[in-house]
Amino acid sequence: MIDQLEEEVEMMERHLEILLRVIEHEPIGIVKLSNQAGYEHHKVRYSLRVLEEEGLVEPSQQGAMTTERTDEFVSEFDDRLATLVDRLDAMKISESIDSNH
Repeated sequence: MIDQLEEEVEMMERHLEILLRVIEHEPIGIVKLSNQAGYEHHKVRYSLRVLEEEGLVEPSQQGAMTTERTDEFVSEFDDRLATLVDRLDAMKISESIDSNH
């Protein structure tokens, strides 16, 4: 159960790293992203596809570029992440067991 969550977090870390590199260096292609981030081309391509499906990047002749949704996503991300962290903290078994005994 927790293994799946760990895998999702690792994938999200990669997607976010790719997004941040697109924001910083747009337009940027797969090869350059792969070289900068140290991920294999197919992993970068997958991350770009996910980011494109989310409306956060779009392809161009010169490489991946941000969209009008990117700024909104970035500005809301930290708050949404903090909410998730709070929810995960509340799920801690050790604290639940301690409070019940």
